[in-house]
Amino acid sequence: MANELEQLVMSKAQKWLDGDYDEATKQQVKLLMDSDLKELTESFYKDLEFGTGGLRGIMGVGTNRMNIYTVGAATQGLANYLKKNFEGEQVKVAVAHDSRNNSRMFAERVADIFASNGFKVYLFDDLRPTPELSFAIRELGLHSGVVITASHNPKEYNGYKAYWTDGSQVTSPHDVNIIDEVAKITENKQVLTGLNPENISILGEEFDKIYLDRIKKDIQLSPESVAKFHDMKIVYTPLHGAGMRLVPASLKNFGFTNVEMVKEQAVIDGNFPTVDSPNPEERKTMAAAMELGRKAGADLVMATDPDSDRLGLALRTGKGDYVLLNGNQTLTLLVIYQLTRWAERGDLDGKQYIVKTIVTSTMPNVVAEHFGVKCYDCLTGFKYIAKIIRQNEGVTKYIGGGEESFGYLAGDYVRDKDAVSACALAAEAAAWAKDTMGLTLYEWLQQLYVKYGFFRESLVSVVRKGKDGAEEIQRMMVDFRANPPKELAGSQVVTVRDFKSLEELNVLTGEKTAIEQDSSNVLQWVTADGTIVSVRPSGTEPKIKFYFGVKEPLASVEEYDAVEAQLDAKIERIKGELNLL
Repeated sequence: MANELEQLVMSKAQKWLDGDYDEATKQQVKLLMDSDLKELTESFYKDLEFGTGGLRGIMGVGTNRMNIYTVGAATQGLANYLKKNFEGEQVKVAVAHDSRNNSRMFAERVADIFASNGFKVYLFDDLRPTPELSFAIRELGLHSGVVITASHNPKEYNGYKAYWTDGSQVTSPHDVNIIDEVAKITENKQVLTGLNPENISILGEEFDKIYLDRIKKDIQLSPESVAKFHDMKIVYTPLHGAGMRLVPASLKNFGFTNVEMVKEQAVIDGNFPTVDSPNPEERKTMAAAMELGRKAGADLVMATDPDSDRLGLALRTGKGDYVLLNGNQTLTLLVIYQLTRWAERGDLDGKQYIVKTIVTSTMPNVVAEHFGVKCYDCLTGFKYIAKIIRQNEGVTKYIGGGEESFGYLAGDYVRDKDAVSACALAAEAAAWAKDTMGLTLYEWLQQLYVKYGFFRESLVSVVRKGKDGAEEIQRMMVDFRANPPKELAGSQVVTVRDFKSLEELNVLTGEKTAIEQDSSNVLQWVTADGTIVSVRPSGTEPKIKFYFGVKEPLASVEEYDAVEAQLDAKIERIKGELNLL
């Protein structure tokens, strides 16, 4: 088996040596063949594939790496598929990119290939948030779009997200069909380049204004509160990314006048020099912003990842420190704020809904029931939220929703998570809470736990890199399917959901029922006391993720710390039972 793999890798690498590739690339391939078989294997043992977030990988030479050739093959495959789907039409596309190393080069390559295939191409003049690309597709009536980004991944990564006519990332059957078309691109000479440069138009600041005005028009709910507290202190960091262009502008457009950026992180740099990883989910990534917040006495501390689709939110406590919310808490706060204001304005009539993913807290389900709106649960990946919005268009109204991985979308004018609008919405919610209740957002969150129950979540990501790691992750999933836990933290597992086979097992009765979802390699265990544990291999990273959700009643805010400690201890116990400590 090892010999077969080595032969496959050597054969693929030799094609690059013999093929139409630039000399620097060939030299790097030759160096790997001569001196680093392990890295050569990692670079060539497979081709990059579309996952929940599109194409993503480490930059370098090889079929399993992000480079102009893998980007080129993906783009030519996508172009061929678009031509088949929209035969006889002038295909129109948009291209954007974030701040990562090589992102501009990749974006210009994509635009060149699309133009060479006869498409009308709208290329942004510089880096832009991913949600603006989604907005552009809808606003300009385009067929597709591509953004070059690896989201919050470390600096060695880059990626490629493909979007469809509704502004969402491609879903089935398009994703599979695009992969089929990409697989047909076996030689670099099949990729069209250098033709029709006149087909490329540039999008600049005038389009930013259209996007920012649409955000304000569609989601602002409390302009009076913003007017009263326009000078509320906000600290923001773009983490060296695209948010620097539009998040401060969005806050200003809503009416906020006292926004301070973390200066050393307000520098566009694909090496992300001030952080280990540009991921606002991590407290150490937010450390500089929270320190500035303490010095400035800020009400809110916010961060966005390099392509500005994820929001990290830290709230000031009564002790003057800051609590970094997890994605479940941010989603819950924003959706409750929206539902509360919609209700107060008389806009809820039972024909509205929210959406969350299956690995996200169930607190929004409880909240939705309270307000009389439907809550949909979908697979991980914002394209599945967009799919539900698409299915309900013209029938019921989408208010907001998101996923535990720090993604939120208010309004349906974008079809991907949007931190540009989420930052403005969070700031407005803080102004409204201060205006109407005299509370900080943190104090309001505690009161919401008293009202709806204290829901507590945690995530463990087990990293297993490379081919061996991928195989180990698959073995773990096989073992969990064969031997699911009987109980978790002393509570019997009563329901087992397998989103791959799309079956839900009632452990007590043995009855199986169908799950109405797309198939995905996810397992979920539910206990008698409402604890939920989900297990899911990442579609974009070399990880297997374990999601924990526990809950208890909270009698009063005074008991918050004690119940929080109790819930955290319960989660730690479950982690130990699953050998994750």
